Amino acid sequence: MIRIISLVPSVTELLFSVGLGRYIVGRTGFCIHPPKEVDGIPKVGGTKKLNLDKIRGLSPTHVIVNVDENRLEDVEDLQRLGVELVVTHPCAPEDNVSLLQQLVVHFAGEVPEVRAHSARLEQRLTQELAACRAQQWPARRVLYLIWRDPWMTVARDTYIARMLAEVGWTTWPPHGGGDHGAARYPVLTGQEPWLEDMDELLLSSEPYSFGPQHLAQAQALCPNARVRLVDGELISWYGPRAADGLAYLRQLAGT
Repeated sequence: MIRIISLVPSVTELLFSVGLGRYIVGRTGFCIHPPKEVDGIPKVGGTKKLNLDKIRGLSPTHVIVNVDENRLEDVEDLQRLGVELVVTHPCAPEDNVSLLQQLVVHFAGEVPEVRAHSARLEQRLTQELAACRAQQWPARRVLYLIWRDPWMTVARDTYIARMLAEVGWTTWPPHGGGDHGAARYPVLTGQEPWLEDMDELLLSSEPYSFGPQHLAQAQALCPNARVRLVDGELISWYGPRAADGLAYLRQLAGT
């Protein structure tokens, strides 16, 4: 009998979308979607602070982790428990196809419906990617903020930056952050000369919950940019939100 613990909020939601929700026996406190369905599933800590004793007590057969979301030392502890780890690391919207295939490989043998649900999600994603790539988007320089005190943004090789690139938005600063680690989410001093050249400043709803009260401070950071609050879940979550996120970005880029 499959018993899954998901330590990745977006993948928890994806598991429900492919028919695996009833097999989830544990989740993080940040796994909040779908709300009614996850409410009764035990929490095993946060994405970066796990309760290993609780995980052990839930006797999972599979634990789903993510290179960005979870700490290497926690993954090593999980390996010592002897569970099957499903390691995820989508770095671009099309990588959701590989993520879906991982679920098919690990679970479709016992839960055949996973295959059909995954195919449906893949088809929708393919359609939305094609819609983005069918248009000629004007180039825009974008600062996407995920945190304040200090200001933090995203490197160009992150999933978020590559989602934004689908509508012609190029994130700054102009460098990659590597496969993992803090460099993927650079800290800004606020004195960078290129801040004056930004066309768009996007304030994400997560992990920091930016709101209207932050607009003036953000505008001072990038005085020549258009400042907007954006739905971070649609732009940064994998799985069923990926296609909706691309449609959302097309709407934003068109206004």
